[in-house]
Amino acid sequence: MNGNDAKVLLDLNTPGFLDDLLDLDAPEVKKVFKTLKKLKGLTWNEVFRDRGLNWEEVRSMPGKYTIRLSQSYRALATREGGWMRFAALHQDHDGAYGKK
Repeated sequence: MNGNDAKVLLDLNTPGFLDDLLDLDAPEVKKVFKTLKKLKGLTWNEVFRDRGLNWEEVRSMPGKYTIRLSQSYRALATREGGWMRFAALHQDHDGAYGKK
């Protein structure tokens, strides 16, 4: 089994991400948590193939990725071994890609 066949491990403890997550209203929190629960059950290969999650590298920031957590929010994340480490949550699409 290679690293991409392993289940995804989630790290939600980055202060910026946690602050953003806790600032969401209740209906949006429910949507984001539904996606996080889904991610927890996927392998990395499944994350890469899932069109709804739309995992993609940010060209201007090598090693940083964005992933859709709801229709309204994308997260900025990194991958470290089996861990998906969340760095920030963005409502606007450009914010997730480091654009202004």
